[in-house]
Amino acid sequence: MLGQAGVHPVSVRTQDSPAVPFHPVVDEWDADLRAGDPIGFPGYAERLGETGDEAVRTGRTERYAFIDSRFEVQGGTLGAAAGERVVRAYDRARELKLPMVVTTRTGGARVQEGMVALAQLVRTSAAAQRHAAAGLLSLGIYGSPTTGGVFVSFGSLVDLRAAHPTATIGFAGPRVAEGALGASLPPGSHTGRALYDHGWLDALLEPGQEAEWVEVALGLRNRPLLARSLPALADPEAVGAWGEVLRARAAGRPSGVDRAADLCSSWCELRGADPTVRAAVASIGERRCVVIATDRHAEPGRPTPAAYRLAQRAVALAGRLGLPVVSLVDTPGADPSPAAEHDGIGVAMAGTFAAFAACPTPVVAACVGEGGSGGALALCSGDKLLICEHAIFSVIGPEGAAAILERDPAKAPEVAERLHLTARDLMGLGIADQVIPEDREGFEAAVVEALATAEVGARERRLDAATARWLVE
Repeated sequence: MLGQAGVHPVSVRTQDSPAVPFHPVVDEWDADLRAGDPIGFPGYAERLGETGDEAVRTGRTERYAFIDSRFEVQGGTLGAAAGERVVRAYDRARELKLPMVVTTRTGGARVQEGMVALAQLVRTSAAAQRHAAAGLLSLGIYGSPTTGGVFVSFGSLVDLRAAHPTATIGFAGPRVAEGALGASLPPGSHTGRALYDHGWLDALLEPGQEAEWVEVALGLRNRPLLARSLPALADPEAVGAWGEVLRARAAGRPSGVDRAADLCSSWCELRGADPTVRAAVASIGERRCVVIATDRHAEPGRPTPAAYRLAQRAVALAGRLGLPVVSLVDTPGADPSPAAEHDGIGVAMAGTFAAFAACPTPVVAACVGEGGSGGALALCSGDKLLICEHAIFSVIGPEGAAAILERDPAKAPEVAERLHLTARDLMGLGIADQVIPEDREGFEAAVVEALATAEVGARERRLDAATARWLVE
């Protein structure tokens, strides 16, 4: 447990809260490394002598390495010595194969060291990248303030980001931004809450919650995704393919995120700006993985470019950490609105196909409700593709197909039969690997089995074989 007795904690402070115990230090690194005076800034040498300490403290606990910037020392700013401590910490963590936890309260690069200070943005970013390239996880917790050079370098190159809601955070602090723009900023524009609301932070933490979040993110503690209540699920009156369409779209049917709540014993959110797609570093039983889950009942209901960018981030993280991916898909398709087009929906979908194709770890995808055209397929490119018994997957929705083929969307029930969109149809075409049960226990068993048997590259082999069946030379 973090914060255990008998250790010497480094403290994280916020401007509106007292210090809270956080890193239980086993070994502090480079405590005697101090800054010089590279540009002879007036009064700086004397100030250094009075301070007798450096703005960044580094070291390790039993479970991870840490970098802790301290606003009470030189405003938490990054100079030559602070930068060197950060670089050495990342490189030691890489050698020791330890994840990194970064906590920040900083004003940015140290003005009194001029360009020597600014150069540390390059050095610390490179060190963070070396650590990431070694397949090691990094976490960041932003206190108040977190601005300038630290925020735009190693501070933002972490895998998961959290902050205190009222913390002042940004490339430029509010006063600097107002001076540069010549205009007042809206209230709360540079806060943790604002960044969270726009999908740039994964969690908001009140003081005292930091240690628990770190434990969950590192897989040391389970925190499940909360399940929600769904209305009763009734069988549709229609039969055949159209009946399956209605079953797949029923309001009481568990969507991807509901299946994730049932499946995952722990969930550490990777937050995006579009709630239609959610992602997490999660646990399924004892196995750590990255989970992507759609939510057809969340606005806007159809994934936007931001949703696909989140999926790309999740897949890339899984590949780098060597974790399998589980993608639970239920969506009528991608957002076709002008806003989505202007935000690059086509590029975002193509990038998601490419991210899955490049993933070096096994991917298990499950269509749990409706698989709507390319918008769903972009999230379903798995080495194992499972489809629930009453789920559907189609080249286009029946209404769209009826509008194209019959010039009448009302003929969707008739056209649905022609699209071969049921689970059994998908198996017959060779597109899906397995039809799986709808009940919770059967679903979980099927996913766990698929995780155990999925092989990287099977996604291409399955689709190549399905294509070859219908080629005529």
